[in-house]
Amino acid sequence: MNVEMRGLTKSFGPTPALNAVDLSVSNGEFLAILGPSGSGKTSLLRVLAGLEFAESGTIVIGGRAMEGVPARERGVGFVFQNYALFRHMTVARNIAFGLEIRPRRLRPRAHEIRDRVASLLDLMGIGDLGGRYPDQLSGGQRQRVALARALAIEPALLLLDEPFGALDAKVRKTLRVWLKDLHDRIGLTSIFVTHDQAEAMEMADRVAVMQAGRIEQVDTPDCLYAEPASAFVHEFLGEAIRLDCLVADGVARFPGLPSAVLPTACRPGAAIALIRPYEIGFIVRPGPAHVVSVHANGPLKRVRLLIGGVGIEVLSPAEGWTPVVGENCDLELSKARVYPV
Repeated sequence: MNVEMRGLTKSFGPTPALNAVDLSVSNGEFLAILGPSGSGKTSLLRVLAGLEFAESGTIVIGGRAMEGVPARERGVGFVFQNYALFRHMTVARNIAFGLEIRPRRLRPRAHEIRDRVASLLDLMGIGDLGGRYPDQLSGGQRQRVALARALAIEPALLLLDEPFGALDAKVRKTLRVWLKDLHDRIGLTSIFVTHDQAEAMEMADRVAVMQAGRIEQVDTPDCLYAEPASAFVHEFLGEAIRLDCLVADGVARFPGLPSAVLPTACRPGAAIALIRPYEIGFIVRPGPAHVVSVHANGPLKRVRLLIGGVGIEVLSPAEGWTPVVGENCDLELSKARVYPV
């Protein structure tokens, strides 16, 4: 089921939660929406589900415009972070709930509902838990029940709002693998909101990075990491070292590093360069970088340097030259990316 969002704007008081958001999702795609707290991820999901309404913009799901369409008529399944299960209902009744409250003309027969619930319980790997109550389940089991309930209505689109946020790290990892496999088997279009970079990069076909109500970049996990479109994306995805620089005549120059000259298309003036710790090269010659400490870090060594009184940490291969505390060296920054301030 294709999804198109254009110009979505939503505010809570003076604070914009969504600021002219454009986003497309292809049929069968698993899209992750990633960003820090307050970036607008959940607001976007709730507007898409019809739980909130945008002040402007359009949403089209499967070719159908969603303007004025209530949540119950959108054909969307929603999985919440806190499960939102009915504690007084059994697991089976929780899963059946969305079917049982349909208008009579749209409601499946009782035996059809029972069959669908049983099938979903087996699909979730909890076939023997239908008679239990939510309080009798583990967190991971409750999350599977919540997902089964969302799938029971046979949604055209599945929305997941940080569904693993309340689980411990080991269970999260197990359920990530399981959910991705389930998505691939069912072929459902899914949008997954998270602030966990590892979840987004591991599970998604594409990732949309949000900041302050805007989409900063949408791309595959590999391209996002290797080719960030902004300083925010570069720093948000993985570790990055920030170095001040000045751009003039198409090159960036770094205070305290006279030998480092980096060609760039960045506009002239003050700028910043961002580089991953393992992308910095050591040049074995006297230079402005003073080695403060060296610590083993698996196959790499983490080296702390002082450059003009500013401390940075870089990663160096364990084999070959090993920096020595107290000596000076030079640095190679050709893999840095330069962004305007």
